[in-house]
Formats: sequence, C-alpha cells, structure tokens
Amino acid sequence: MNRFLMGENMDNINFTGTQINYYFVCKRKLWLFTRAIRFEDENEYVQLGKLIDESTYKRNKKQIEIGNIKIDFIDNTGVIHEIKKSNKIEKAHIYQLKYYIYFLNKMGVKNIIGEIDYPKLKQRQKVILDAEDEMEFKTIFSDIHEILDRKKPPAIINKPYCKKCAYYEFCFV
Repeated sequence: MNRFLMGENMDNINFTGTQINYYFVCKRKLWLFTRAIRFEDENEYVQLGKLIDESTYKRNKKQIEIGNIKIDFIDNTGVIHEIKKSNKIEKAHIYQLKYYIYFLNKMGVKNIIGEIDYPKLKQRQKVILDAEDEMEFKTIFSDIHEILDRKKPPAIINKPYCKKCAYYEFCFV
C-alpha cells in the first residue's frame, strides 16, 4: 500500500486536500479513503457537487494539480478558489483551503489568499493562513498520521450529515 497517499518520507505536504477535509468531517472516512476504499463516484450528493463545480466559473481553468493538491481554479488576481455545494461543513472547507495555501507556501509560493465559493448560496468566504494556523497544522498532521497508522478504522460518529455521506451504507447498513 502507498504510504497514506504520501511519499515514504512522511512529508506532510504530501497529504491531499481531501484527506485534510475528511480529517475534520470524519476520521473513519479519512481512514477508509486513504486505503482506497471509496464510494464517492456513486454518491448522488458528490455527483451534484461535481456538477456545480463543472457548471460554474467556466472562464477559469479548472482542477489545477500541484503535487497531491487539486485547486479548483486560480483567478486572474492570483486568488485560489475552492468550489463547494453548501457551507454545512465549512470548517472542513476552510482547512482544506488553508492546507492548499500552506502547501504552496512550503513550495515557495508566498502571499497566497484563498476563497471558498458557494455558488448555490451566492456566498464567498475569504481564507488566509496565519502563523497560528501553521502551528495548528503540526497537530493536525500528527493526528492524521496516528489515525492512518491504526489497524482498524475509527468508530462510526453518527452525525446528521452522515445520511448524505458516500460511505453511509458502508458504515450503517
């Protein structure tokens, strides 16, 4: 198995944005996803999110891959954007985008600002990375390593958003 979708050197900038997002949403989902147990392609809510992503901001280049991160688009002012369907798990969205900024900073790209776009809600959320966030990422990376080192997945969390999760049947049926 690949080492947590990272290089063997455990370099923390090789996590994916999805892994950072799932860390805040559900540790079990993070563990399963990292082991290539994936149900996103069949999930109607994931498909709706992809449709929103594909049908908005058509003038901008989509899905810019840099290492293990996939930025939805970069506008003409250099702001990186992440497109989301809803803001129900906004903390996960914010940290995913903060991770992209952190990643780019580590690659030598400085003074990056991010923005989460919620087209259905006609809302935007500005995201910056400060020194406190960088320190917090050390704890987040350590926690993720601990979760992914487990032999068994973390326990089911049973949150209201679980019913719309791509992993719902795997966990509850």
